[in-house]
Amino acid sequence: MEALILEPSLYTVKAVIILDNDGDRLFAKYYDDTYPSVKEQKAFEKNIFNKTHRTDSEIALLEGLTVVYKSSIDLYFYVIGSSHENELMLTAVLNCLFDSLSQMLRKNVEKRALLENMEGLFLAVDEIVDGGVVLESDPQQVVHRVAVRGEDVPLTEQTVSQVLQSAKEQIKWSLLR
Repeated sequence: MEALILEPSLYTVKAVIILDNDGDRLFAKYYDDTYPSVKEQKAFEKNIFNKTHRTDSEIALLEGLTVVYKSSIDLYFYVIGSSHENELMLTAVLNCLFDSLSQMLRKNVEKRALLENMEGLFLAVDEIVDGGVVLESDPQQVVHRVAVRGEDVPLTEQTVSQVLQSAKEQIKWSLLR
């Protein structure tokens, strides 16, 4: 029997998904076209949730894909890779995402807090994985980069409340001098 030799690839992550405790999508980012339509993606997510929400394990093989997952209060975090992908690499991505969110949300990793800080989630996922390539696995670095990117928002892209808060802080500091 001839062994299948796979070419090494940087494209390790096929998707990052966060579901609530009913199996509904809160966040999903697919990096390839394994599931090209939203209908297929949602069906896949329901299938994953049905297979994993009652188990205590951390890994599953489903539909030819490796799925690593973790749950917290009312959230389920999933990182999906191909069936030949290194589970430790996928777990490192999952742990980095979870730990980064835990720090950003001050250890309050639950649905309401996550929904209030979706922009932080988007930035964190973009710092960890880009186009399926793992960029960062250190949660401290991710949190630092997300904080820096959040501070450098141009005045034209800030909300009114952000502009008012910034103005209040500038006035406060000018009065304290």
